[in-house]
Amino acid sequence: MTSSSRRLVGFVAAATVATTLAACGGGDSGGGGGGGGSEENEASDIGITEDTIKLGAHYPLTGVAAPGYSEIPTGVQAYFDYVNANGGVNGRDIEFVYRDDAYNPTNTSQIVNQLVLEDEVFAIMSGLGTPTHNAVTDFLNSENVPDLFVSSGSRLWDDVEEKPYTFGWQPDYEIEGKIIGQYVAENFPDAKVGLFLQGDDFGEDGAAGARQFLEDQIVAEETYVPGNTDVVPQISALQAAGADFVLGFNVPSYTALSQLTALRLGYTPQWFYSNVGSDPALVGSLLARFSEGAVNDASLLDGVLTTEYIPGLDAPDNAWVQLWQQVWEESGQEGELTNYRIYGMSQAYTMVQALQSAGQNPTRDDLVAAVEQAGSEWEGPGFTPFRYSEDRHAGYSGMLVSRLQGEGSEDLTPILTTDNGDAEIEELDGEPAGPPEGGIPDEEPIN
Repeated sequence: MTSSSRRLVGFVAAATVATTLAACGGGDSGGGGGGGGSEENEASDIGITEDTIKLGAHYPLTGVAAPGYSEIPTGVQAYFDYVNANGGVNGRDIEFVYRDDAYNPTNTSQIVNQLVLEDEVFAIMSGLGTPTHNAVTDFLNSENVPDLFVSSGSRLWDDVEEKPYTFGWQPDYEIEGKIIGQYVAENFPDAKVGLFLQGDDFGEDGAAGARQFLEDQIVAEETYVPGNTDVVPQISALQAAGADFVLGFNVPSYTALSQLTALRLGYTPQWFYSNVGSDPALVGSLLARFSEGAVNDASLLDGVLTTEYIPGLDAPDNAWVQLWQQVWEESGQEGELTNYRIYGMSQAYTMVQALQSAGQNPTRDDLVAAVEQAGSEWEGPGFTPFRYSEDRHAGYSGMLVSRLQGEGSEDLTPILTTDNGDAEIEELDGEPAGPPEGGIPDEEPIN
């Protein structure tokens, strides 16, 4: 699970976001794909026809996890519509079929089976959630279905030997924990740190990264079970342990619950929430709902620390955000642009890069090879490079630390990159790229 971040540090891209794309119109260049050994489109594999590419996904469109996350596929759809309107990929339109699993792994298994066996998608992309998507990775890999850009920071997706068709996308929770841990150790060396964790791989991976730098400062660790909305025992225990700095690896609803519980207890530590749990607009709406109007905005989050890895709505002058705003407006969908929709558009942009790199008439194996061979060189909305290779299926390699202030945020660090284990944390060498003119990538095929 994830939320998109809010702000891009250090640059405003100079790229022009054009409304029309002369270079990408029609079926010849079609968004920059090519190759494949044929000058004409062919039905090269399941889910690929002469005119279309069919992709599938699962999301919680209903249920407890729907707030925020149900907006991600609308962003994906908006960007694919934008690409289709400007020639598609090698003249093919992208068809995006997504279904509701209500964040229930049993449902996920059923709908992914349907997407693969009945809908006959070429690939699965952006499947959301650690427990939900983990329920289908064995099936997808046994069927040789590309399983790209999972919407979760679990390290489970970076397992080339056991899951050769599965790839992560966002920074994983361990490297986020490392970057957070180093920041806290350097800037709050006397803090008594408490951990507030979701009781699964999300919390475990984040804590493992943070403990590399904070082991001697941690005074308490409390976990919650998703679905149990009573967090009074956990927050009370952190207060009793004397934690004056609380680091949360939790989803947005538990950011709101932890804030309201601390307010009732008169508990005022410094809070640091991972990227997943820190979207102010969503948390503000949850605060209002859970408090039945006693709290009606996100002001409780002023001063909260968090991390960011793609630009979001509080950077309206950023060229990527301007592109996403244009894409959303042209899509004609209801509602406003949100950070969750930006997250979906950003994933869709990466998916188009993968399809272009796979060539004119790709097979499923061509798509996997394209990510492995070209993915580390792709430039997109993320602040840092991907870690893709034939030996790694890990997503973005870093982020920055920021402080929430009102409707915006203040950057507290440069963009930082690292890897799992004892890899050093370093400042990004160079600046992130802006979008290409016209807003559609133009990747060369690997073959």
